[in-house]
Amino acid sequence: MTDTLPLQDRIALVVGASRGIGYQCALALAKAGAHVVATARTQGALEALDDEIFAATGRHATLVPLDLIDGGGIDRLGGAIFERFGRLDIWVNAAATLGAGGLTPVSHIDPRGFAKIEKTNFTATYRLIRSLEPLLRVSDAGRVIHMTTSLAREPKAYWGLYAATKAGAEALMLAWADEIENTPIRVSVLDPGRMRTQMRAQAYPGEDPETLTHPSEIGPLVVELARGDRMPALKVGFREWKAGLGADALI
Repeated sequence: MTDTLPLQDRIALVVGASRGIGYQCALALAKAGAHVVATARTQGALEALDDEIFAATGRHATLVPLDLIDGGGIDRLGGAIFERFGRLDIWVNAAATLGAGGLTPVSHIDPRGFAKIEKTNFTATYRLIRSLEPLLRVSDAGRVIHMTTSLAREPKAYWGLYAATKAGAEALMLAWADEIENTPIRVSVLDPGRMRTQMRAQAYPGEDPETLTHPSEIGPLVVELARGDRMPALKVGFREWKAGLGADALI
């Protein structure tokens, strides 16, 4: 790895790469030299990401349309990455959903909606860990960046299902991180805070988006956490990092 391209030739999977935080993470990793494998439900949005990555780097990403409610598809993803690359160096887990109904009182949640949100936000995290751990173990320095939320620890009214599924996913990640502490894999659970995303707009339609941080600002932090020559922190808050937590503090 070089100073100018700290992630040169690393293989980076970004789950939930079609928009928002995942999109910007994928772009930042590609600019830092990684070959990005981008997954999301929408082929067109992935192609738009690939166009921007190619314009910035002269290299294409690998695009994998995938709905996270498809457990078999997640299993096949790990196999496909192994067949093409033989390993995985970086995994950014950025996908999440509020569901079509948005914020809902717990007692009003539709069972079908509950199942879809639970599968996307929680069960998919387990399936991805199961599918990707063997690939990360092949890397000399596997790095995992899992996007969480403060609601996982402090749930609020109407956020119950989202908060519960994100809390479950965070618990899985932290337990897994403890289980693999004697391997070269390191997990970072990252709280992006309030950012200008489609999900945020869905939850707060009257909010002025110009008052929110643009998700592109998280890119440099994700690159730092993904570096194989650094020892990343287990729990990271973007707001705290922005306020002065430098790269040296992440080693």
